[in-house]
Parts: sequence; C-alpha cells; structure tokens
Amino acid sequence: MGRLLLITFLLNGLFLALVLPAYPDLPWIAAEALLLSGIFAVLRPPILRSGLAGATGILYALLVFFTLCDFLVRESLGRSLNIYLEAGKISAAFNLLETNLGPILSIAGLIILLLALGALAVVVARLLNRIDRGSPSRGQRRAMMALGLLAAILTQAQWLPVAWTGSAQIAQQALLAIDTHRTTQAFRTHLEAENQNSGARALPALGDADVILGFVESYGVSAILDPRYRDLIGRRLDLMETALTDAGLHLVSGKLRSPVQGGQSWLAHATLLSGQWITTQLDYETLLASDYPTLIDDLRLTGHDTIAVMPAITRAWPEGRQLGYDRIYDSSSMDYEGPPLNWVTMPDQYTWSWFARTIQAQSDRPLFAEIALISSHAPWVPILPVLDAWETIGDGRVFEPWRDSGEAPASLWQDTDRVRKHYTRAIDYALAVITGYASRHVDNNTLLMIVGDHQPAPLITGDNASREVMVHLISADPDLLTPFIDDRGKLDSAPSGLSGFQPGTRPMPNVEGEPMDRFRPFLQRHFH
Repeated sequence: MGRLLLITFLLNGLFLALVLPAYPDLPWIAAEALLLSGIFAVLRPPILRSGLAGATGILYALLVFFTLCDFLVRESLGRSLNIYLEAGKISAAFNLLETNLGPILSIAGLIILLLALGALAVVVARLLNRIDRGSPSRGQRRAMMALGLLAAILTQAQWLPVAWTGSAQIAQQALLAIDTHRTTQAFRTHLEAENQNSGARALPALGDADVILGFVESYGVSAILDPRYRDLIGRRLDLMETALTDAGLHLVSGKLRSPVQGGQSWLAHATLLSGQWITTQLDYETLLASDYPTLIDDLRLTGHDTIAVMPAITRAWPEGRQLGYDRIYDSSSMDYEGPPLNWVTMPDQYTWSWFARTIQAQSDRPLFAEIALISSHAPWVPILPVLDAWETIGDGRVFEPWRDSGEAPASLWQDTDRVRKHYTRAIDYALAVITGYASRHVDNNTLLMIVGDHQPAPLITGDNASREVMVHLISADPDLLTPFIDDRGKLDSAPSGLSGFQPGTRPMPNVEGEPMDRFRPFLQRHFH
C-alpha cells in the first residue's frame, strides 16, 4: 500500500504541474492521478496494463507540450492557446525562432524538447506500471478505486480543492475549436451580406495627396503611459513635435484599439484597411477569400497608385496579391545591400530612405503606400543610431559597422529588465527616423498616417494592459488634419466617428481609443 500511495503522490505532482502556467491558485489534488492509480491497481492483464500505461504517458507528454505552448502564447500574444488557430502558424513560429537563435540552436532546442517530452512519457508509463508490483490486497485496490471515483464526485461538488487538469485542457480546446469554427462561419456570412451592400468608395478630398500609412511595430500606448517607458518616449515625442513644427508641418495624435497584442501584425493591418474586426487567422483568410473591398480599393478608385512596402516579407506573399496592391516590394526587391540585424532584415531608416527616393520621388501620380516598419520588432537588438546624413544611406552598406553588433538575443532575453530597456530604445529609434523622414519629405500634398500595429507582448506591458495603440497624423496642409481633431470630447456620435485626437504628439487623456475597424469608415465619411 505504501508503494501505491507514493506513486499516487508522484502522479498527483506531475498532473498538478500541468496547470502551473495557467492557474495561480492550485488545487491540492489532481483527479486524474487518483483515478488512474485506482484503475491501474485493479487492471489486468499485464499486456493491457502496459499498453494503456504507454498511451497515458504519451498523452501526458502531449498535454505538457500544449501547456508550454499555452504559456508561450499567453506571454507573447496576450491570449490563451487555441490549437484550432495555432496549427496554421507552426512554420511562422519556427521561422521566428530560427531567425533569432540561428538554425543550429533552434534545431538543438527542439531536439532537447522532444527528448524531455519522451522522458516524461516514459516516467508516467513506468509509474503506472509499478502500481501493481507491491501486490496490494483486493481490499486495498478497491479502496484506491473508490478514492479515485470519490475524487471525481467531489470535483463536481466542489467540496474539496480537487480539479481535473489534463482532461480540463482537452475539454477547453475542444470547446474553443467548436466556438472558433462557429465564429468563423458567422463572420463569413456577415462578409457576404456586407459585400452585397458595399463597395469601394472614392475619397476625392484625398485625390491630390500622397497617402502614406506607416505601421510601427509594437507601438502601443504603454510606450507613453507605463512609467518604465514614458520618460524616454515622452522626450522623443517632444523632440518630434519641435522638429516637425520647425519644418512647417502640422501634427495630430490619437489612439485606436488593435484587435491583437504581441504579434500577428497583419490582422491589425487588415482590420484598419477593411473596416472589419479581424482577430484570427481564419478571419483573415475569410476576408481575403471574400474579395471584400478595402482602403486599397478606395484609393485606387480615387486615382492613387497603390503599393505595399514590406521589408519583413522574405517568402512568397500571395496575400498581398489578394489584397489587390498595384505593386508589392519585399525584402528581396528593395535593393538593400547592408547587414541583416537578427530578425530585422533592414533598418527603418533604410526603408524610409529607399521609399522616398525610389518610390515617392519618381511617382507621376498620387500614391497610397502601406509601409510595415520592423526595427521595433522583437528581439530589439541591435539598436542602431539615426544617421544625420540621409543622403549617404544609399544601398544600405553604410550600416555595415553594425553587423553583429550588440549581444545575441539568447543572451539579452535572459534579463527581462534589459529586454524592456531595449524595447524602449527601439521605439525611440523608430520615432526618430519617422521624424527625420517627415521633416524632409512630407509636404502640402502628403498625409502621413503613423499607426502602431499592436501593443508589445505582456512581458513588456504587464498583464491586462490596454490594446490601444498610438496614431500620429502629419501633413503640411492643416486642412487634411482638421477632420481628425476632436474638439468636443467626441468628434461625432456615429459609429464611424473617432474620438480623442488632438494637435500635438499625444492623444487626449482619459478618452478611450476607438476600435481600429472604424478608421476606414471615418475616412469614407470625412474625405468623400
């Protein structure tokens, strides 16, 4: 009986470990441990017992793997694991890991993980198989079985801190899959209905202006509200306002609420462009398949040449063609000859410089350009200085001195405080570069819209942070900015209205940002 109780205790500890990342208040007893001990104490014959023990060990290892994934998803994206959604992002996750750690470390890490999971499966299987070796009496086995069944009953009655751990995870993922599938189908139906009643709408008030939409990676409101970041970013915003004012430019700032946090920037891009709330990859794919019109179509109808500048894209990007850009530029077609910078293929200053001289200066008709900036993308190392002599940037070889500069991401990310400092410096760099570009290239015929794509991961913001992001609107023509200014506490009460935008580099305090999907309807309403 002593061996039985010891093994039950060990199994209980293993199953409770499953819930460590998700639940701060642990139960005392994992119901599965008691139930399995009871079953294996009476299970015959040995072959059947061994087979079920092996299957249980494998299942436990898988549950541990999904628990680890749940922890990583919570820390990086600010939500819980949804296997129904995550299955399609395995390749992207490995690509991110490989870019930051290199192929050798990435593969080695995966091998170690697989070996560890295999070892866990063996440990659980052997524990279950050893339950019978003490030859407990029939009465003891019945008592153990009864205790397992009692644990199940008490779990439902909540009389004791007893919980299902692994089985609860399986049930949760099954329910999430059903709910996600149902939600996706409802969104598809919604788009079909919307598509019949809507189409692209020209924005003639923007007909003569270059409309440049720059998404700044991880530029959320925590950058200006969190005490850990607001001093440095606040000084940068003050310098930005002074420099733009001296250059004869006008500036309005506000907030929008992003559908995502920590990653999947393209969902935020699609939300703003389409005017539809896109929170999952399935929603994104549904939108693309629907041919639903977007801001790209609106401005093409207005007469603009529509382009996408995507320095982070290193592989085929069929989604860009589905969105309908006239031209797409990625990391292989932007003439960059400088050094890679960990995940960042090229620094923001090169992206803006290349765009200004290669696209903007050579265009013979108004542009609509979506530019996805990446210098403020994790791992936030190295942080480059902003070069004063923009004319020397050329093909990017001027950045060669920063090849392999800074410490390796694997080293930096062992210290959370230093990671946060690097995040702040990366946002500071991105804003400094935008200031330099705008001072040189924004004029009366330009509306520059700078939008944060999402808040950084909870590691940076803390748990339960707002999903609001920063927005800056810049032009030498104040009439292009007037519709955005909220001088009554709220611009209008219609669903397409925006609130909290005011002159300067900071939004109105204590005014919630509107959802990002209201931005396109706002432009349609005020620039028709």
